[in-house]
Amino acid sequence: MRIVIIGATGTIGSALAGALEARPGHEVIRASRSGPVKVDLADPDSIDALFATLGPVDAVVAVAASGTIARVDTSSDADYFTGLDAKLLGQIHLTRCAARHLADGGSLTLTGGISQFTEPGLTFAAVVNAGLDGFVPAAAQEMPRGIRLNAVSPGWISETLQAMGRDGAAGTPVAEVVRAYVGLIEGTDRGRVVEPGTPAARQG
Repeated sequence: MRIVIIGATGTIGSALAGALEARPGHEVIRASRSGPVKVDLADPDSIDALFATLGPVDAVVAVAASGTIARVDTSSDADYFTGLDAKLLGQIHLTRCAARHLADGGSLTLTGGISQFTEPGLTFAAVVNAGLDGFVPAAAQEMPRGIRLNAVSPGWISETLQAMGRDGAAGTPVAEVVRAYVGLIEGTDRGRVVEPGTPAARQG
């Protein structure tokens, strides 16, 4: 498969690219805002240009966009609404482009996140993630030519928590998250939202 990873310089993206490159039969194209293959999910024109430049692609994975910790009561609008243009609207635009450009039977995997939080500062992240959780199963039914749309919704990544000086055991190891992406890319599921680290994800 010819696979494009959008956000290939991040914690998940770089690990996923390495895992797919180690598997036979895959050509991995690493795309990001700063690499040689450039794309910015917050810029619809750059998404259009990516497909126009690369030509035929069998699979696309978006792991690029994220929000910030911003309280509902004290944050500026700019800080609070971070993630709307890229993580939510950007991935929706990506889906619409992929419907036109992905190869027949291709795979598109988006990235959401958990929508229920127990700490302050993540309310808008919950909105974005819940929106993606609703979008993916619905849009999967409208994808043409056998294109499979799925999503992975990781919570905190263990390695990210450790880098923040927090307890990594409260998160999911990046290797387990990567396995969820690989399973959707190479599998037959459509309209599925996988939460790595949950019993259902392990059974799937």
